[in-house]
Amino acid sequence: MDGNGRWARQRGKHRPMGHQAGFKTTRAIVEACVRRKIGALTLFAFSSENWKRPEQEVGLLMDLFMRGLKSEVSKLHENHVRVQFIGERSAFSPKLQAEMQRAEEKTAGNAGLRLAIAVNYGGRWDIVNAARRLAAQVQAGELQAEDIDEQVFASAVSLADVPEPDLFIRTGGEIRISNYLLWQLAYTELYFTDTLWPDFSDEELGKALEFYAGRQRRFGQTGEQVEANA
Repeated sequence: MDGNGRWARQRGKHRPMGHQAGFKTTRAIVEACVRRKIGALTLFAFSSENWKRPEQEVGLLMDLFMRGLKSEVSKLHENHVRVQFIGERSAFSPKLQAEMQRAEEKTAGNAGLRLAIAVNYGGRWDIVNAARRLAAQVQAGELQAEDIDEQVFASAVSLADVPEPDLFIRTGGEIRISNYLLWQLAYTELYFTDTLWPDFSDEELGKALEFYAGRQRRFGQTGEQVEANA
């Protein structure tokens, strides 16, 4: 969800105004995904690299995150959205960690949209964390090293119980995945747009979905094989 700061700068506003506008967009896109009956949505809200930003901006993001959790969880629950957080939580304040846990527990039984929010997350961290989990199982005698294959490894990464993403959307004109879901994006269709996140709308989401609908997903097969099996 890139472009909040540039959106504010283009309008002669301070960066916090961009983040507040971006929060409104986030709410609107989650609502749009619910209406469109999309099964799962993962939002890259705060990367492990974002701690390098100015301290004041990081503090504002944490405050916005806390207020957002308190104000939005009940509505998400009413719309049958299941909320999940991925990333290393220990860096956050105990109050914020408690709010994350409360949101997950409140919505755990919901069968609607699976909303995962990546906070203090990095794809490399995810892979290393999975390797550590499996190594611990091997050390404990619960798993044999030779039994570790792609399926076993996939069961140890974040979002293991959610299908791998069909579509990746990056706003703000950047053409890279920036350490996001590195394992999970192996066969995902990638969509890049110059639209800044605060300007991303249901209409823009529709354009991304149209792009996806026009792609032929071959997974190593030829186009003729895919068409024959359609």
